[in-house]
Amino acid sequence: MSAQDQGELLLVGVGFMGRPYAAAARRLGLRVRAVETQHWTGAIAHLVDSVEPSLGQYGSLDELWAETVHAAVVKSRPTGIFGFTESHVLGAALAQDHFGLPGPSLQAAVISRNKALQRGRFAAHGIGQPAYRLTDDLASTAEWAATHFPVVVKPLSSAGSVGVELVADADAFEAAAHRRAAEGALLVEKALDGPEYSWEALVRDGEVWFANLTAKETTGPPHFVEVTHRTAPHLPDRDARLVAELGRSVLTAIGMRTGIVHLEFRLTDTGPAVMEVAVRTPGDFLMELCSLTYDTDWFELVVRLATGMDLPPAPESPTRYAASHFVISDPGKVISTDGLPEVLAHPAVVDAAFKITPGDTVAPTSSSLQRTGHAIIAADTPEEREEALAFVRETLKVRTEAGAGGAEPSPATPSGSSAAAARPSFDPGEVRRGSGRRGQADALAIGGCLATREEFSAARTAAESGTWTAARRLLPRTLADRGPGGEGNGPVVRHG
Repeated sequence: MSAQDQGELLLVGVGFMGRPYAAAARRLGLRVRAVETQHWTGAIAHLVDSVEPSLGQYGSLDELWAETVHAAVVKSRPTGIFGFTESHVLGAALAQDHFGLPGPSLQAAVISRNKALQRGRFAAHGIGQPAYRLTDDLASTAEWAATHFPVVVKPLSSAGSVGVELVADADAFEAAAHRRAAEGALLVEKALDGPEYSWEALVRDGEVWFANLTAKETTGPPHFVEVTHRTAPHLPDRDARLVAELGRSVLTAIGMRTGIVHLEFRLTDTGPAVMEVAVRTPGDFLMELCSLTYDTDWFELVVRLATGMDLPPAPESPTRYAASHFVISDPGKVISTDGLPEVLAHPAVVDAAFKITPGDTVAPTSSSLQRTGHAIIAADTPEEREEALAFVRETLKVRTEAGAGGAEPSPATPSGSSAAAARPSFDPGEVRRGSGRRGQADALAIGGCLATREEFSAARTAAESGTWTAARRLLPRTLADRGPGGEGNGPVVRHG
C-alpha cells in the first residue's frame, strides 16, 4: 500500500507516549481509530478519528484489551493494527493473526509477554543467556541460588525494572523468599557482568530492515533502574558481528515477522547474553532518540510496517548522536527543582522537564516510576554528546529534605557493574528540512508533533529569527506536558 491510498490504523493504546503514532498515521493520510481506556478516551479523542473504549488497564488485563480489539476489527476491518505497549501486544497479535494483518506473529507476542517462555525458547536455540530457574516457591530454589550468587529475582511479565531485585547471599535470599512468598511464579537468574545494551530493530517478513544499538547505564544493584541511554555506540567489529547475529537468532527463535523489536542484552566475557525481548514500543524516549540519530521518524516507520506501506531507503549511518538521561533523587519531600532553564538553553538539549514539583514526596527508587526528571540530547559528535550529558547531570537536580545537597544518590553506572491541543495538520519534518541548525530544529520537529497550528507557526517564526530557546518553549514537550500523566515516563512539569 502506498501513502496515498486511504486506509485505517487501529492503534491499541495511545495515552501520552503513543501520540506520535497517531500523528504519523494522519500525516500518511490514514484514518486513526484508537482502542483506549475509558479514563483516557476524552483526553485523546481529538488526536484520532474515533475511539473504541476498553475496560483494559495499562500494564494489566491483557484479556480485556484483546476483547475490545477483536470486536473493533469485526465491526470494521482496518488496514493495520499496532499494539502500543506491553498489555496491548497480545490483543493486537490475536487480531492480526486471525484477520491476516501484518504483525510480529502471535507466537512472538506470547513469548514477549512471558520471560520464562523466553528462557525456554532461547535455551532450545542455543542463544546465550544466564543460568536460571523458574519457580512458584522462591524458598525452594535456595539451594540452587546458593551455587549461583549473586542472583536476580524477577517477575515473568513486567517492565521498567518493576520487581527486579539483585540478591547477593543466602541471608538476603531468605529475606526475599519471605517477602515475595505470595507473588506466584518468579524467575531466578544468575547475575551477569558486562555492559548492558539494547537492540531496536524494524523488521518486515522476518528480515531486519534496520537496527539501532543503544548503550545503557543504570543505578546498579539492587534494582538496576535505567538512567542514561546513548544511541549508536561504537563496538569493535567482532562484537558488532556478534550482536547482529544475536538479533537475527532471537528473531528466528521467537518467530518474529513484522514490526518493532526491543532486545536487551549484556556483552559478557563469553559473548552476548539475552536479558529479555519485547515486540512493542521501547520506553525511555528510545523512539525519539532513534529518530534524532538517523534523521527519520521511527514512529512513522512502525506505522508503515503495521499497514503494509512502502518503506523509504534505510539510513546508511548516524547523522548525530542522541541520549536520554533521567534524574534519580533522594527520597523525601521535594524542596526545589533546579537547573531546568539552564539545561533547556544548552544547544544540544532537545527536551528537558521535571515530573514532580516542590511539596511532592519522592519514594525510594526501585523502578523507572520513581525517576523525577529527564533530558533528551542530540549532538553532532559523541564527544559533544558527552559534554552535554555531563552538563545535564551537574545542573538538573531535585533537592529533597532527605538530601538537600541535591546530588543524585545512586550515580549512574555502566550496567556491567556488580489538557490537550487541537490535532496538528502540518508535517513536523518541515522544520528539520528547512533548518541549517540541525539539533535545534529537532526540538521543534519533535515538539511539533503535539502542537496546534498556531503554536507551530509561532515557534517557526521564532526559530527563523534565531531565538531557538523561545521557539522551543512555544511548543509542547516531546510527548506530553498538558495534563495528568499516564503510562511510560509519566507527567511532565515545566519550570522553564
